Amino acid sequence: MIVAKPKPFRKIKQFTDPYQNILVVGCNTCVAVCLTGGEKEAEQLAAKIRLHRRREGLGGTVDTVTVLRQCEHEYIEEIKDEVEGRDLILSTACSIGPQALAERYQDVRVVPGMNTKMLGMVKEHHTWSEYCVACGDCVLHKTGGLCPIARCAKELLNGPCGGSQGGRCEISPEVECIWQSIHDRLKRLGMENDLKKILGPRNWSWSKHGGPRTFHKEGFKP
Repeated sequence: MIVAKPKPFRKIKQFTDPYQNILVVGCNTCVAVCLTGGEKEAEQLAAKIRLHRRREGLGGTVDTVTVLRQCEHEYIEEIKDEVEGRDLILSTACSIGPQALAERYQDVRVVPGMNTKMLGMVKEHHTWSEYCVACGDCVLHKTGGLCPIARCAKELLNGPCGGSQGGRCEISPEVECIWQSIHDRLKRLGMENDLKKILGPRNWSWSKHGGPRTFHKEGFKP
């Protein structure tokens, strides 16, 4: 899932103070699951903005609306009546949300209320770890189901490096050496000899280096 974190409120105030008719738009998918930008969080943020504006004598209105997913135009189309006449839209979705809103509602300023952090997996309550960087050339079938691109500090395809000690990464004793985990996993599966096979250069053609990426389902012609 996409993991995002609220921007500091001092930033939110900078975004919202100059405007009078503000709509806070929540998203009930990824950011709702990580408890940062869903309906409840959007309403809490709006209440905090109202309190701040009352204290500062700024006036204006701050309303909220939440859609199922801000990354799909069919859902943000549903709030066109709520957007009508607004000066500012404050999105609590990941960074895709405000971009989608800006594309649809071009006459209204749109700003992000969140900092998008990573594609993560729940490790424990309220804790996520990065497991994927969406590089577009998955090697999990060769590495025991564990990603060396997202989870190795050096993104090594053939590891571990010389800095790994006792199953921990040299950058911090708090960080596991994913290549140690890959070794242990393959050994458990009776596939330890696969580590002797050198993984060749990666195909980076699907990476971000070639500009914004667009994906079409196979067989679909837009």
